[in-house]
Amino acid sequence: MKQHNIDIADLDCIYLTYDEPNKEETWVKIKNMVPWAQRIDGIKGSDAAHKAAAEASDTSRFVLIDGDNIPDPAFFNSQLVLAERDMDCVFRWRARNHINGLMYGNGGLSVWTKEFVENMRTHEASDGSAANDVEFCFYPNYIAMHDCYSTTYPNGSEFQAWRAGFREGVKMCLNKGARPSITEFKDRVHQRNLDHLTVWHNVGRDADYGIWALVGSRMGTYMTMITPTWDYKEVQSFDALEELWNSVKDSNPEILAGQVAEELVAQLDLPINMLGPNESKFFKQHYRSNWHNQGVMVREMDVIQQQEGW
Repeated sequence: MKQHNIDIADLDCIYLTYDEPNKEETWVKIKNMVPWAQRIDGIKGSDAAHKAAAEASDTSRFVLIDGDNIPDPAFFNSQLVLAERDMDCVFRWRARNHINGLMYGNGGLSVWTKEFVENMRTHEASDGSAANDVEFCFYPNYIAMHDCYSTTYPNGSEFQAWRAGFREGVKMCLNKGARPSITEFKDRVHQRNLDHLTVWHNVGRDADYGIWALVGSRMGTYMTMITPTWDYKEVQSFDALEELWNSVKDSNPEILAGQVAEELVAQLDLPINMLGPNESKFFKQHYRSNWHNQGVMVREMDVIQQQEGW
């Protein structure tokens, strides 16, 4: 079988920013790490921003770094080893979330093809399918990878932390992009997503503005599952999220976090047990403390199949 080896250092690298509070400081770090990096800033809409990144790339594949992400330099010394089946694939690696310690694709480094981005229709440009309304990941050639090569810091301000939590509080409830009913919730939502959702709801008070991430995630879940009149697809709208934020930003976050907790327990049977700063720090110190990368081309699904024996 023919194999294609591509040095990641030979790919264009695009730093994609919008309104992240620390984006200028992060840009300096990235330029020192990846001197050939380019930057796309201020494009509203996730689909449009990714298309602008693809247009800026002179290589057919390009590395994408989100505006609140700090990469591991080792990633750029790695090599993509592609079989024929991989030639039109997009790859996303895990990131460690600074707020709560979770390690999954949210905010992680990714390698796209220009052709994939030019042809996709997602978020504000969705083709109308639930799978593409709020995500990229349900395309069959969008591949989740096992290894973790960066840390994401979505807590540069109260708003950024709240928005990060709110978006995941919505997305972790969905079944392939569609909202399940309350009775379907536990059966239709993947167990790994429920685990991540629980961590978003309860861990992170040791981080700057971490309490607002907890508030946001609880609000996102509550509005998605218990407020059926709210259109969950608005989670992809920057303007809609800012409007929601303006409605709560002057509130006490400790009180807000508790207001919906009872309903999340009673109607969704979710465990609500907000950890204090010391407990959150302890959780993050020991959560996946024995983690080891297995190789840049190892797929998440391959590891899960091996672990679960299916």
